[in-house]
Amino acid sequence: MCLVVLIAALGPRFGILVYWLGWPARWELAFDSFIVPFIGFLFLPWTTLAYLLVAPSGVRSFDYVILGLALLMDLASLGGGGDQYQRRRRTTRAY
Repeated sequence: MCLVVLIAALGPRFGILVYWLGWPARWELAFDSFIVPFIGFLFLPWTTLAYLLVAPSGVRSFDYVILGLALLMDLASLGGGGDQYQRRRRTTRAY
């Protein structure tokens, strides 16, 4: 459990990389192909990491809550980046 918290603190993409290198059997249980986790790695890393944690035992009732929170974290990080860009753009003067 401590390893999972440490990986999450370092970032979801690092966590995905560690799981891919360290536990390939768990990776194969969670995903059927390479393209879905690759797209998740690029666009929805928190959701991909959460799915990797819950999928091998089967997605059950509370797992949907975990996946929903991970999706909200991904959307918040994407939205926060756009908001920061707009704020920076408004304060920058054109010379």
